[in-house]
Order: sequence, then structure tokens, then C-alpha cells
Amino acid sequence: MASLKDIKRKIKSVKGTGKTTRAMKLVSSAKLKRAEELAKRSKIYAKKITEMIDEIALNIAKHEESLDNPFFRRVRNPKVVDIVFVTADKGLCGGFNSQTIKTVAKLKEKYESEGAQVRLRGIGKKGIAFFRFNRVEMLDEIEGMSSAPKYQDAAGFINRCIADYLEGLTDKVLVVHNGYVNMITQEIRIDNLLPVDPSSVGNKEPSPSELELEPDDDDTLLDALVRRYLEYVMYYALIDSLAAEHGARMQAMDAATNNASDMVKSLTIAYNKARQEAITTELIEIISGVESMK
Repeated sequence: MASLKDIKRKIKSVKGTGKTTRAMKLVSSAKLKRAEELAKRSKIYAKKITEMIDEIALNIAKHEESLDNPFFRRVRNPKVVDIVFVTADKGLCGGFNSQTIKTVAKLKEKYESEGAQVRLRGIGKKGIAFFRFNRVEMLDEIEGMSSAPKYQDAAGFINRCIADYLEGLTDKVLVVHNGYVNMITQEIRIDNLLPVDPSSVGNKEPSPSELELEPDDDDTLLDALVRRYLEYVMYYALIDSLAAEHGARMQAMDAATNNASDMVKSLTIAYNKARQEAITTELIEIISGVESMK
């Protein structure tokens, strides 16, 4: 059995760990409130622009001659697939990062089994470190952006994907991230970014609206609208991921704090038991000594 000194040292160490995890939980809770509010505000705009793109896609699907727009072209069997993934720059958030990494690995395996070349574009230190450790080549790597999302950075990143797509270097672009549902739930989300597939919105009829697009030789308006849509989808993925990260970390730190508390209780019981045994042993020795002197 461990000595009283050793048990006391362990209790002090576990209490210190519990204080740290409790503080981290409080910090994540405060950050989550800010990230959650930003995500809610951004979701309104993201929803509206997505509805507009869906409406355009439905109208394009009805007019086959309009499918010459590169953003809406149909790709049956993509030869090159770009997977953009978003992970955190920090750990201590449970299975938040591992879930995204596993999903990316499965998608990579799926498309490669179909004969496609898969190129990875990573955002976030944890995901990049994983694939780098496993010697998987990365086409694009950015650290620090997932912990402090900025629209300009997100737009610059996704525009590199758009440029490759328009130049024919890739046939399909996916965005994978772990999204925020509520304070205790996160879910993996996969956005088929490019091409904007009219068939993905189903067979529903477009809702009545005031949206009217006149034919234009350069498709200037449509291209600008689609680019803004793609940029905002990327930006929203970063915000959504950040909120989910803080939620996951808050959960993980809460569980760690509870475990530390339970461990302190167990160690305290062990300490009291060892102390009682030590006192009993001393009493026996004293009584034995007195008896031997009679």
C-alpha cells in the first residue's frame, strides 16, 4: 500500500488538475456563448443565400441549355476530388477532432476505391498533424484560422479551390467539419460545394419569388452570386466548427472535473484508511511494549 505521504501528494496533484479543468470549462463556456451567438446570426444569412442558390439550381435544371455554366455542370464520375476539412488548433475536446478525421479518411478511401484522385486541403492544426504524421500529402494547410475565423481568410482559402475547379484541376470540392447542434451535441457535416448540383435539391418546385435572371453573355451576376455563396459556406463552416469545438471542450472538461472529484474522494478514503491502520499499528506497538515491561 502507498504511504501516507504518497497518497497526500496524489490528492494535492489531482485537486490541482481539477482546478485547471474547472477553469478551462468556464473559459470554454464563455467562448461558447460568443461563438454560438455569432453562429446564429451567420446562419440566417447562410440560409437565405443557400435558398437563393437552390432556386437558381432548380431553374437551371429545368433548362438544360443553361448547364454550360461551370459552377452548375454535372460530373458523373469525378476524376479528382478535393476534400476541405476543418479541425481545431487545440486538443482537450473529446472526440471532436477524431470524428472529423475519421470521416475524411473514409471519404478519401471511398473516392479512391472508385478510381478518383483525392487531394486534401486542411484547416486546423490537429487534422493537419494527423495526416502529416501518417505521411498523407496535403495540397493546402492553414493553422490558426479555425480558432479565429475571418471572412477574408475563408474567402481567400476557398477561392484557391474555385480557381482549381474552373481550370479543370479538380472535378469536385467537399467541405467536412464537425458542426454545432447544441451545447452537448455536435454532428459531422459534409457540404458538396462544387459543382452546385441541381439534382441535389430534389424534385421540388421552386417557390415563388422576385428573383429573375436575364441572359447575360458573361454570366457576371450569376458567377458573383455563386462565389459569394461558396465563400460564405466556407466561412460559416469555420464559425460552426468553432462553436462545436467549445461545446465539446466544455463537455470534456466537465467530465474531467467530475473524474478528478471522484478520484479525490477515493484517495481521501484510502488516505483515511491508511492513517487508521498506521494509528492502530502504533497503538498495538505501544501496548505490546507496555505489556513486555510488566
